[in-house]
Amino acid sequence: MTLSGKRVLIFAAKYYEELELWYPKIRLEEEGCATVVAGVGEKVYYGKSGSYPVTVDAHVDEVNAADFDGLVIPGGYAPDVLRRYARVLALTREIFAAGKPVAFICHAGWVPISAGIVKGKRGTSVGAIRDDLVNAGMTWVDAPVVVDGNLISSRTPADLGHFMQALLAALRGGPARS
Repeated sequence: MTLSGKRVLIFAAKYYEELELWYPKIRLEEEGCATVVAGVGEKVYYGKSGSYPVTVDAHVDEVNAADFDGLVIPGGYAPDVLRRYARVLALTREIFAAGKPVAFICHAGWVPISAGIVKGKRGTSVGAIRDDLVNAGMTWVDAPVVVDGNLISSRTPADLGHFMQALLAALRGGPARS
């Protein structure tokens, strides 16, 4: 089933994890989904390794949650920058509140923590921010992907296959597996 007509927002900031942005972007587009990469200032961002720069399509102030069917938040060091922007947090909350998938991986859990949407939920992340998620009220699970309602989370780039299967299932309206 194609995802033609679906639109997914992807956040970007400096030092994002390349695989965690590019793999979802490419897989979504392969399925017919339109992606919009939104940043917080610069027009071009370089990832942690300095390779595979991404040119943003818009600034976060220029996009509306209602225009998207889901959100992907890549990890790396970018989430520490992203969580400082009120508009990033507002978009995250609005997409989540609308029941649309909010997918985060690795260190990206910092954004949903700051958006206040993880309390009482199950999820996962890279081990380095486990305590942050637990202290924010999430039940942390060591698994390749955890789906709790419309919240989809994974640990590291090694889990991207599971992450994308869950996100694609959620966007299709089918059962997402955890």
